[in-house]
Amino acid sequence: MHALRLTACIFGMLFFWTSRASTWVVCPDCELSSIREAIQRAAPHDTLLIKAGTYLEYDIRIDKPLTLLGQDRPVIDGQKKGEIVTILADSVTLEGLSIRHVGVSYTTDYAAIRVVKRKHFRIRDIDMEDLFFGIYLEKAQQGEVTGNRIRGQAREEYNSGNGIQLWYCKDVQVGENEVSGMRDGIYLEFSDRIRIQNNRSMNNLRYGLHFMFSNDDSYTGNRFESNGAGVAVMFSKNIKMQGNTFRKNWGTASFGLLLKEINDAEISGNTFEENTVGISIEGSNRIEYLRNDFAGNGWAIKVRGACYANTFRANNFLNNSFDLAYNSKVNDNRFEQNYWSNYTGYDLDRDGVGDVPYRPVKLFSYIVNRTPETIVLLRSLFMELIDFSEKVSPVFTPDNLQDERPLMKRVHDRG
Repeated sequence: MHALRLTACIFGMLFFWTSRASTWVVCPDCELSSIREAIQRAAPHDTLLIKAGTYLEYDIRIDKPLTLLGQDRPVIDGQKKGEIVTILADSVTLEGLSIRHVGVSYTTDYAAIRVVKRKHFRIRDIDMEDLFFGIYLEKAQQGEVTGNRIRGQAREEYNSGNGIQLWYCKDVQVGENEVSGMRDGIYLEFSDRIRIQNNRSMNNLRYGLHFMFSNDDSYTGNRFESNGAGVAVMFSKNIKMQGNTFRKNWGTASFGLLLKEINDAEISGNTFEENTVGISIEGSNRIEYLRNDFAGNGWAIKVRGACYANTFRANNFLNNSFDLAYNSKVNDNRFEQNYWSNYTGYDLDRDGVGDVPYRPVKLFSYIVNRTPETIVLLRSLFMELIDFSEKVSPVFTPDNLQDERPLMKRVHDRG
C-alpha cells in the first residue's frame, strides 16, 4: 500500500509539472527575440518555440530542463566567437535548428553543441556547418544523437575537430546522422555501451569512426566511405560490428577497418569494397569474422601479428589483389568454409565444398609486405611462378594456414 501511494505521488508530481509547463515563442520581430534571454525567463520543463530567422548568439547555456524546438529551420550564428550551445542540465531536447560558424581555438575545443555531465538529452534533426567540433558529449549518459547533419571544411588535422565526439560517456545512441568534412566523423574515448546505428560518415580527413578504450559498444548499418581511413578500433573489448559498409578508403596507409588490441568481438555481415586494405589486424584475439564480403580491395585482410584464436567463417573473398597477408610463420587462427574467387580447386562429389584445401597467403604477398616496390610485378609471370612454388612447398607462410573446406559458390545468406 505504501508503494502504491508513493507511485501515485510521483505520477501526481509529474502531471503537476507537465500541466504547468509553458511555451515561449522566440522570433527576430517578437518581444522575446533572444534565445539566451528566453532560457533565462523559462521555468524548468518549458518549451522554447524558435521561429525562422537568424540569431547572432553564442555561449548559450542551458541550465534547466528545457525543450528548444526550431520552426522552419531557424539559424543560430555563432560568428566564430566561441562555443554556441552548452547543455548543463538533465532532460534537455534540441530539435529542428541550424547552427553555424563555431569558433576555432588551439586551446579550447569549441563545439556547436556540448553536453557536460548530464543525462536524458536529445539532440535531433540539427544542421551544423562551418564547425570546429560538431556535437561534443563530455561524461554524458542515457541520451540520443539522431538524425543530424554535420558538415565541416577540415583541411588539416591540427586545426580541425570531430563531428560527433563522446568522452567518458555511457548508454548513448548515435543514429541516422550524416557527417562529412571533419577530422574524424565519429570519435569515442572511454565510452561504454554506445550504439552507433545507420550513420553515414564520408569524406572525413582522418577516420569515419575512431574509438579507443571503449567497451561493450556496437555499430550496425553504418556507411564509411572515402575517408582518410575507414574505421579505427583500438584497445577495446566486447565490440559488435554488423552490417556496415566500408568503401573507397584509399591511400598508402589506408584501410576499411583497423583493429588494434581488440578482444572478444564479432564482425559479421559487413561489406569491405575497394579499400587499400579491407581489415588491418594487430594484437586482436578471439574475434569471429562471419559472412563478410571482401570485394575489389588491394588486400582483403592484413594480419600484422599477435593475433590468436580468431575464426574466419563463411566470408566471401571476391577479386581482391591479395586475399590475405600474414607476417608470421605461426598460425592460431581458423579459416572455415569461406568462398575464395581465386580458388581453382574442384568438387568431384558436388557437395558444394572444394576437395582441395585453399592456401590464401601467396608468397608474392609476403614479398610485397617486405619490399613494397615489388608491387610493380603484380600479375606478371614471375608472380605466378613464385606463388606456385610456395603452394607446392610452403617455406615462408604457416603450414597450417589454409581453408580445409573452401566453398565452391559465394555465400548469399548474410543474415
